[in-house]
Amino acid sequence: MFYGGVIMSIKLIAMDVDGTLTNSKKVITERTKEALIKAQENGAILILASGRPTSGLMDFAKELEMDKHHGLLVSFNGSKVVDCESNKVLFNETMTVEEGQAVLEHLKNFNVKPMIDKDDYMYVNDVFDNEIIHDGKAINIIQYESRGGKFKLCEEHDLAAFADYPLNKILTAADSEYLKENYKAIMEPFKDKLSCMFTAPFYFEFTANGIDKAKALDTVLTPMGYKSEEMIAFGDGHNDASMLKYAGIGVAMANAVDDLKEIADEITLSNEEDGIAIALSKYMNI
Repeated sequence: MFYGGVIMSIKLIAMDVDGTLTNSKKVITERTKEALIKAQENGAILILASGRPTSGLMDFAKELEMDKHHGLLVSFNGSKVVDCESNKVLFNETMTVEEGQAVLEHLKNFNVKPMIDKDDYMYVNDVFDNEIIHDGKAINIIQYESRGGKFKLCEEHDLAAFADYPLNKILTAADSEYLKENYKAIMEPFKDKLSCMFTAPFYFEFTANGIDKAKALDTVLTPMGYKSEEMIAFGDGHNDASMLKYAGIGVAMANAVDDLKEIADEITLSNEEDGIAIALSKYMNI
């Protein structure tokens, strides 16, 4: 790629996980895995940037051998960054205790399922009240999220009272149609105080004000001497927009939401068709 007449090599590869790096079975396909490992062997740094908690990224990082190449884990939609070789926390910005408790108290007014984490546990109101409807299908969303984050489950009737510690993220799940109709009321008291966003049609999330994937990347990478122009970034959802705008090359998956495709520099094949590997073969000759 040319920037001001200078050819910039790609040194950073940033990727969302669900719907981007993994297919519908939550698996990294062999072709994509091989391309990403080769990219690291050629000197590139891999970055997993996801709404998932850090614990939900570790297995993918090890599978991609990121723990051997100083790969970075950007978790909680940009609230935390960890070097997965040293396990050093490079960035961590939480909501205040008061902000987290205010959100959880407000959520009591809606038919939603809030989820928060602490150490090895994910806390919910009721582990048996676990289904949401998306595209006419029932999903056990509490099982899905706890397994994805590698969490044990625990119930707390009053999450607002329980959360007397700073939260990186509050995850809220509900029927997709219900969230579409009610998200403005859900976010209203916090729209100017916190980052509030959809990360899937059935997920609405809260993080500290100004937090997104681009801020996390810039905060960590700039002191390391990296430039945003040296990054290629892949995503499929609304929460990937800041990252694609930040990167020198922003690539939307074919399965991405339309809003993301509109701001992307390029659209690759879907997460079912090795879209990341296809783009890397073009831009990095892998």
